[in-house]
Amino acid sequence: MTFETISENKCFGGIQAVYRHDSRETGTPMRVSVYHPPEGLEGPPPVLYWLSGLTCTEENFTVKAGAQRWAAEYGIAVVAPDTSPRGERVPDEDSYDFGSGAGFYVDATAEPWSKNYRMYSYVAHELPALVEEAFGFDGDRRGIFGHSMGGHGALTIALKHPERYRSVSAFAPIVAPSRVPWGQKALTGYLGTDEEAWRAYDSCSLLEERGWHSDILIDQGEADQFLAEHLRPGLFQEACNRAGVPLELRYQQGYDHSYFFIATFLGEHFAWHAERLGAD
Repeated sequence: MTFETISENKCFGGIQAVYRHDSRETGTPMRVSVYHPPEGLEGPPPVLYWLSGLTCTEENFTVKAGAQRWAAEYGIAVVAPDTSPRGERVPDEDSYDFGSGAGFYVDATAEPWSKNYRMYSYVAHELPALVEEAFGFDGDRRGIFGHSMGGHGALTIALKHPERYRSVSAFAPIVAPSRVPWGQKALTGYLGTDEEAWRAYDSCSLLEERGWHSDILIDQGEADQFLAEHLRPGLFQEACNRAGVPLELRYQQGYDHSYFFIATFLGEHFAWHAERLGAD
């Protein structure tokens, strides 16, 4: 079997599992969290992919967000991969916002990162093909969402593949990495200094170039310590306005960047995705 089982636990009638598999794209073993909704659904379940933020692994969302309750209620499978390749032979940097735990969901072209840091192709292509075939999830009813760096990843991957994703939402995403310090550091390190190459991973640029076939939901905490410097969701609102794409951008008073914020509004995101995925 492609996946080696690390753990399996019954949760809200379904199974919360963690698997390990060898990745062709990263050249490393990768860990991925998968929630299998309760049995008895009519046909294969739709699937939501969650992308986590800086410093996270597959564990943060799995343990902190409370997603299993909502996934079970709506009959949706949830897949949450790690945020970067890892291992003794994988290049790293002594920094929380670059290297291990900070793959930024791009395919690196600069050395020494280009061999392993191929998180865009891993998430957009390799992982869905593997998990949907192995576990019988309905790839025709696929959505994606994420937080911070993972919100950036979710938006860019969906916008680049509108034929593959019915829905996309985000919590406190980095919407314009070309124009904020977190993104500029990552894009320079992984892609080099040619800013034209950065546009392929900038959701504001992608939206204006390609549009989007549906609406988008974003939640942003007003007390988020990274809001003004690194996130700047107003830039995405402006891009949506220019592209004619409906955006529900909700500023949540008093909420910060933490998983307490995510857990508070996650059920609403599941309901929103379930409607667009045709979930039970």
